[in-house]
Formats: sequence, C-alpha cells, structure tokens
Amino acid sequence: MDSLISAAARALAGGDPLRALNHVSLRDDAPALALRGIAMAQLGDLASARALLRRAARAFTAKETVARARCVVAEAEVALAARDLHASSKALDAARETLQRHGDTVNAAHARYLAIHRLLLIGRLDDAEEQLNALNTDVLPPALQATHQLAVAGIALRRLDTGTARTALGHAGQAARRSGIAALINEVDKAARALRAPAARLVTHDEDRPVRLDEVEALFASPTLMVDACRYSVRQAGAVIELATRPVLFTLARTLAEAWPGDARRDTLIERAFRLRQVEESHRARLRVEIGRLRKALRPLARLHATRHGFKLEPLTGDVAVLARPVEDKHAPILAFLSNGEAWSSSALALALGTSQRTVQRALDALANAGKVEATGQGRARRWVASPVLGFTTTLLLTAPLPGG
Repeated sequence: MDSLISAAARALAGGDPLRALNHVSLRDDAPALALRGIAMAQLGDLASARALLRRAARAFTAKETVARARCVVAEAEVALAARDLHASSKALDAARETLQRHGDTVNAAHARYLAIHRLLLIGRLDDAEEQLNALNTDVLPPALQATHQLAVAGIALRRLDTGTARTALGHAGQAARRSGIAALINEVDKAARALRAPAARLVTHDEDRPVRLDEVEALFASPTLMVDACRYSVRQAGAVIELATRPVLFTLARTLAEAWPGDARRDTLIERAFRLRQVEESHRARLRVEIGRLRKALRPLARLHATRHGFKLEPLTGDVAVLARPVEDKHAPILAFLSNGEAWSSSALALALGTSQRTVQRALDALANAGKVEATGQGRARRWVASPVLGFTTTLLLTAPLPGG
C-alpha cells in the first residue's frame, strides 16, 4: 500500500474525509476509489458513495477477496444510511464470513453491527439482542465498542429500560472519546439527550405535563392505571392489556380515562370511537356491545359502570391517567422516523412500520401538503425528510403502527 493510500485511510479512520480526499481525489485505482467512496459517504453524498464503492469492488481483482468484501460492507453501511432497508443481507453475510476467515475481525464485527442496526430499525429487538450478545467487545477498537454500547442502549430505550440505557450510553461516551471521532461523540451525546428530553405527556383529570422516559418507566410500574396512547395498551404495575389491534376499544378506554373520576357521556364515546357526528339509536346499541367487550378486556384491572349519562371507569386500585404522544398527530409514527433528519424512502418506512407502502405514501402526501415533510429525488430515488421535533425524544412513537393503519 502506497503512502497516499495509507494517509487517506488514517484520515478516514479519524473522521476527516476532506483530508482523505486531498490524498486520493485524482486517482482511479481500486483502493483510491474505495477510499473516495467512504469519504463521500462521510460527507453525506450517499449516491456518489455507492457508485464509487461499486466501481472499487469491480476494479479489485478476483484474488483480492478481502478488499472486495470490505467494499461490500462499506456499501451496505451507505445503504443503511440511505434507509435502503430492502437491500439483501446475503451479500453482507458473505462479506462478513470472508473477512472473518481472513483474520479481519474488526471489519467482520463492523458488518455484524450493520446487520444489528438494520434489525433495530425494523423493530426486531430480540434478533438484534441475540446477535449483539454473540459479539466479544474486548478485542474491538474504541469506535466499535461505542457502536456496541449504542446498540445496547437502542434496544433498552425501546423496551423502556432506562437504567440499562443510561449505563450503556455512559460506556459508549467513554469509548467514543477514546476513539477521538467527533461524529461518533456527537451521536452518543444525541442519544444521551434523548433520556433527558420529554418523551410523552401525562394527562390526568387535573394536569397535562411532559414526562421523561425514566418517569414513564416508573409510571408503568406504579399502581396508577395507565392508558398508554403511545403503545395502545392499558397498564398497571407491570400488567399489560394490549389493545393495538382493537382501535375502537382503545378509543373508548382513553375517553373513559380522560373523563375519570367522572363519567364519559354516551354521545362523546360514540363520536370518538365510531367517528360519527350524528348519533342514532343504532349507534347506542353498538356502543353497548363495544362497552361489553371493553369491560371483559379490562376485567383484570378495572370495572366499567353505566351511569345516567354514560359510562364510568373504576380501577381496582390506584388512580387513572393517560400517557399521550408528545405530538398528537394522525401520522406521528412516520414523523418519528423522519424526525432525526435521515432521509427515508416510502418502502423503507412501510417495512419499519409493518404496513403497506401505499398507506405510507398517502400519509406522506398528507404530511407534505401540511408542510411537515419534504421529498427529494424522483422515482425509486425519492426520499422523504423532516425537521426534528424540537425538545422531544421519539422513542415512544417507534413502538407500534397506528391502530387500523
């Protein structure tokens, strides 16, 4: 390896893409193309980065299998940054095995972390955790140790285990500072700020205030009957009744909780649960049926009583509160994915949300008309971006698709 290639590689490892380009920008040999691709990725030009990395992979000879494998891993990382979640994992797995076989354990581990990151983005937490536990971080450089701890924190945050997340982010910060890579240090700091930022709103009969993730965790373990409008469930002291697939019952439960300790009027329940403006006698009959279903679903935690004007929720123990989204929007889950500033395709959003691409496209069009998102590119290269929701973490928006979505 010549001196310019070595200098460019050191610059990239230190997070200085401009210095790397100064060394190799006029060269078209395979190593230079690969380094130029990585530099362009660090600068945010993902399309050029992918093109350069593909050229580099073709330029390496058949005997240079390790170099080719590194190009595949680098291109997979760029695809992940571009939120191309449909890219096949077979090429990445094959490249990882090649690197491991030839003793390049660092890049093999990096390939594994890319696969784990993809699993996190599409919500497969158990699979991500299984792969994470199979890795030995003691032999890894500080940058990958920080990446490992960020993945641990990402899983813990989605499971509302703030203690584990805080410990992991502390280790990640130490490793990031040892690496000296400014972008990695900023990424860890950004994740740490999410723990301190409001994650949801606590709504009771006498207050409506923002709460942090650790407060949410404590509320879920408390005697308070929580109607969770972020995850579409009813919780109390560790017990959970899932209503994500029963949107009518969840809407009734939330309306009754918001009216507690009083009762909710029948007309209000019908209008909100059935989305009607004019109430007829047939709707009252339907309401009685749905209340009966809700009464059965909530039996382990609460009772429902008919009153003169409507129905009243009575918890077996404790008070009643609603955990609401920090931003009440019909398309809040999509806004949550876009809020970190990354560009997403509609197909990647559909995969992450577990819904159809056409549903996502309609939602994006509505958000674009409202000025909340913007599109760049055309056709298959079309990507959607949005500004972050200032002052809020979006962890609780990334847990379940909208009921009936």
